[in-house]
Amino acid sequence: MALIALLARVSSPLAKPSLTVPVRAQIQIGRTRRLHLQSYIVTPKELSNALTKNVPTKTASGRIVPLCAAWLMPNDPQGRTGRQLFQEKRIPSAKFFDVDAVKDHGSPYPHMLPSPENFARAMQKIGIKKDDEVVVYDTQELGLFSAPRVAWTLRVFGHPGVHVLNNFRLWVQQGHPTEDGKMEAPEEESSHYPVPSMDASTVVHFPEMKEIVKDQINGNSKGIQIVDARSGPRWTGAEPEPRPGLPNGHMPGSINVPFSELLDPTTKTLLPGQKLRQLFESKGLDPEKPIINSCGTGVTAAVVDAAMSEAGFGKSSNRKIYDGSWTNSEADKGNRNINGTADLESARWTFEFSNATIYDLVDPFSIITGVEASDNKHVIRENYTIIIDAT
Repeated sequence: MALIALLARVSSPLAKPSLTVPVRAQIQIGRTRRLHLQSYIVTPKELSNALTKNVPTKTASGRIVPLCAAWLMPNDPQGRTGRQLFQEKRIPSAKFFDVDAVKDHGSPYPHMLPSPENFARAMQKIGIKKDDEVVVYDTQELGLFSAPRVAWTLRVFGHPGVHVLNNFRLWVQQGHPTEDGKMEAPEEESSHYPVPSMDASTVVHFPEMKEIVKDQINGNSKGIQIVDARSGPRWTGAEPEPRPGLPNGHMPGSINVPFSELLDPTTKTLLPGQKLRQLFESKGLDPEKPIINSCGTGVTAAVVDAAMSEAGFGKSSNRKIYDGSWTNSEADKGNRNINGTADLESARWTFEFSNATIYDLVDPFSIITGVEASDNKHVIRENYTIIIDAT
């Protein structure tokens, strides 16, 4: 068995990425023992050990594949993209998952799940095989943000080996190897990624969510808990949404659990399981009842889901993610053309908030703040009727 000691910095032609590793780091080449990752959330050390024992090659079966899911909000001050950050610094041999590309392109909403056929094509294009163990990770800057969404997507489509790295910031700080530069276009595997089936039990779509929210308003929640992972100011409506024209506020009955509260403020890793459990309990959540996680577009809702997994908070079969989330709810409602006067007799909703809080009569999906009514019954806002103070 040969041992190759890697130098601190390896220069290579422009076509090749540059590699940065600790001076003493060694990689064993030759016949190696297969090492499986055991948990959904893995540490940098666990990933490093797995990569050392499972040296990735183009033809190997059951590889450990780091998958970068870097994604930034559309209002990023520097206008950066996830691919840019991937090219600046990544785990060696990592592949890139473009959150803005692998989606339902027929939908007007940003990050709806792709069809099984498009998912399979995307996996083949990226260069991932069905028997690969995939470890999804985020940017060094954000720690955990979009990686759990990508990992959740792979799980929805039945990929058997999926993990989330906790996290790339620690990977870098602990001296594990990184590389930079543009990647050569991946060669699509000769054996096609099979078209999977979709696990619909883990996903909530708009029509179902609409009925759930109506039940919340009518006091018939059936024990379903709606969690919103956006920041507190976005949830209350004090701050605008990052997408222009999208109303602010939140769904009636939802519980605000900002995903940032689930992360260590310094390392941006998930908090320890016990602390996460205490935080969820402090928000009034019950692990024995169904939970639907939501956010702006369905991305950071998956951070909450990953945190619940780490904390052992409820059964995974009792948790779902609202695909599209707030953007889906509000954009869908805003596309309707509802005119006329509200039928207050049919609206028997008890409002828990002040008389500045308003609901859409026909589609009572959201709380919208900062609107003054023309009288004590109803107000017309942007071509649809909203009622206030209905009992």
